[in-house]
Amino acid sequence: MEPTDKTVVVTGATGLQGRAVTRHLLDGGWQVRALTRNPDGAPAKALASTGAQIVRAEMEDISSLVDAAEGAYGLFSVQPTVGSPGTEAGFSAEDEVRWGKNIAEAARTAGIRHLVFSSVAGADRHGSEALPRNLISKWQIEQHLAKLGLPATILRPVSFMENYTGEYALQGGNLVSGIAPDVPLQIMAVNDVGFVTALAFSQPQEWIGRAMALVGDELTPVQIAAHIETAIGRPLPYAQIPIETIRAVNEQFAFAHEWLNERGYRADITAMRRIHPAAMDFRTWLERTGAAQITAFLNAQDAEGQDA
Repeated sequence: MEPTDKTVVVTGATGLQGRAVTRHLLDGGWQVRALTRNPDGAPAKALASTGAQIVRAEMEDISSLVDAAEGAYGLFSVQPTVGSPGTEAGFSAEDEVRWGKNIAEAARTAGIRHLVFSSVAGADRHGSEALPRNLISKWQIEQHLAKLGLPATILRPVSFMENYTGEYALQGGNLVSGIAPDVPLQIMAVNDVGFVTALAFSQPQEWIGRAMALVGDELTPVQIAAHIETAIGRPLPYAQIPIETIRAVNEQFAFAHEWLNERGYRADITAMRRIHPAAMDFRTWLERTGAAQITAFLNAQDAEGQDA
């Protein structure tokens, strides 16, 4: 694509989704204003080296967000979710909602012409059944965007394949989670959030006012473990963490696993393939990046074990 004079602001730019979105927007010829709390950190410097403009802003500080968004065409909004890998200790669902609303208010004040919000699959089922707190918080942000009348696109990704590359899922030589071994779980590569976000910004007439669940594959935990074993060439059996063990740590996280076991995301893979035929299934993701990341993490674990 030819370079454009239009700028898109990317919040959470040094996070998983933010990095993927930034990469796809830059590849598509957009100017990117990457927001971060720490412009001097290594992740921000890595983004700068790809061509993004690094801007310091805090999701807690609306004025910093307004300043960062002034003059931009679009904005990608994503907030951390309680219990997800890398979430800071003490971060609450109330924090998530407040940050999402702050970004929405800043987008309105700055005159953003297209906002893309990364929500979560299943958030739109609010009211039809009991939902985990993380889905309710995303839904509250979605509702605030609607209340403000912002020109917005809602993307609702399922669980990320990248969750299987670190301590969150790799423990004691096993693949672990609270999902029952035979329950299908919908997953996707975070790279595909970047693809669809860039697509939405490039086709505003088709995407403003639209909401879509994003999904790449559907596999049971046992199948996921088997695919990883094949890709990395070493055993990695699946071990379910009892829900009560999870509940002892976090009631809401336990409820989220119960919801996934009993109801699930229910995203439409066929619809996803229609708009993004190259969306990665799990084996493709393993071949491209996942297996190398998992192997590196397991090797580091092995080395730590030998040093202990």
